[in-house]
Amino acid sequence: MDVHPRTIGRGTGSTPINRFERLSVVDDWEHLEHDADEALSDRRVKTEVYIDATKSLIVANDSPDIPFGFSINPYRGCEHGCAYCYARPYHEYLGMNAGLDFETKILAKTNAAAILREELNKPSWTGEQVLAISGVTDCYQPLERSLRITRQLIEVLAEAQQAFGTITKNALMTRDIDLLAPLAARNLYQANISITTLDPDLARELEPRTSPPAKRFDAIRQFANAGIPVRVMVAPIIPGLNDIEIPAILQAAAEAGARTASYTLLRLPFAVKEIFLGWLAEHRPSALSRVEGHIRATRGGELSSPKFGERMHGTGEYAAQIKQTLAVFTKKYGLDREMPNYDTSVFRPPLNASGQGRLF
Repeated sequence: MDVHPRTIGRGTGSTPINRFERLSVVDDWEHLEHDADEALSDRRVKTEVYIDATKSLIVANDSPDIPFGFSINPYRGCEHGCAYCYARPYHEYLGMNAGLDFETKILAKTNAAAILREELNKPSWTGEQVLAISGVTDCYQPLERSLRITRQLIEVLAEAQQAFGTITKNALMTRDIDLLAPLAARNLYQANISITTLDPDLARELEPRTSPPAKRFDAIRQFANAGIPVRVMVAPIIPGLNDIEIPAILQAAAEAGARTASYTLLRLPFAVKEIFLGWLAEHRPSALSRVEGHIRATRGGELSSPKFGERMHGTGEYAAQIKQTLAVFTKKYGLDREMPNYDTSVFRPPLNASGQGRLF
């Protein structure tokens, strides 16, 4: 694994070897003279945007661990740069690495809205299915501010009266309240926002390009005031690092107006283990052995488990304690309420790219 010196504003500077590639290029920083090393010490790696001319958009999911059956992801890769992100290895399928490439080389599905129109017009799509925007990478990552792909998708979904939800950790979601509030009033939309910590310094290091915690709670408040049901996701819970914050996060979410809460436990598949443990070694070295030990205690001695029923919440005594803590404090703060049922009865196919509706 190659590590770039002090990559500024990114979750990692590492470029782990792609597990699908036979050859790799490794930068050798050690041969540099001291003054050259100093010149490189304040690296700022710019985001590169590539057009993903996708021909399909809606992805079916049959995992029993995932609460939605169909999802849409407007982007591949994510500028948020969260050091723990389980989606990082997906970039390896594109011939890139799960480290710095994942957060600096973003593929944008600029034709997503047109593709969505076509797919919602297929006879096989009845509208009884609920869609999730995101699920792999964040639909409100910083690029969305200028590209507006997510907003275009919401406009199509609103036209079709298609039930859906969004998953994000970015307060940019508040930009679209004008579209989302009327949909929520008709039980066509719900919001999910993840909170990892209340500590702005930890958030800045762990999730460098996400919204600060205070902004996320303000987003919850704005959505709740607009009548939009919000689920707060304490995600991921990192044993030995942020699990002590669970009660305070839930209390703050309840005070902001969240309706219910859920959680996921950290898992470190493939290259994510190198990236996250490297992050710990750099930013929280005194906690490295403790956190790694607790993660293994919840994963049967490993750092990740792909087994259905285990991968989201872990196993063992420590995982059971976390689950119990969530149960106690969600009840204490009134976050154990049910979300409204989606109304899937009003779906109508939108006009397709040619301006025509479905004939049959």
